[in-house]
Amino acid sequence: MATTDTDEPTRRDFLYVATGAFAAVGVAGIAWPLIDQMNPDASALALASIEVDISNIEVGQSITVKWRGKPVFIRRRTEQEIAEAESVNLDDLRDPQTDEQRVIKPEWLVMVGICTHLGCVPKGQKVADEKGDYDGWFCPCHGSHYDTSGRIRLGPAPLNLEVPEYAFLSDDKIKIG
Repeated sequence: MATTDTDEPTRRDFLYVATGAFAAVGVAGIAWPLIDQMNPDASALALASIEVDISNIEVGQSITVKWRGKPVFIRRRTEQEIAEAESVNLDDLRDPQTDEQRVIKPEWLVMVGICTHLGCVPKGQKVADEKGDYDGWFCPCHGSHYDTSGRIRLGPAPLNLEVPEYAFLSDDKIKIG
């Protein structure tokens, strides 16, 4: 018959375990504030998303709101603008995207109003004759033309105007971000 000798825990063993536990709690107490300070501050979290009331926007009208320090264009498109955007041949586009990929509801176009060439703000939000060759937006700095869906059609800009993450909270309100 085999027997095993097990030593009873000594006072020294208890001191080792207690010292290790105390050190672990101390390290966690020091590390937590260092990790916590890396979280975004309240002002950054406040800019993370905005809610916009769109009930007063008429058909054919655009508004500009500020989100994360950038202009966001919100346009209530006309039936003609929607038809123009949907009828574009994707082979004619530098950055091919269908209109359906860029909008949630065809009537509403939401996009960041910053030219993808050098970061200018394209014109065409308020004045009809500043819309460029494709009835959308025009960046006068280097001549980029965007269509009624915010897709690049002419000029040096490499990409379409960015569509931010957004959702309809109701028929009259959207949340951007």
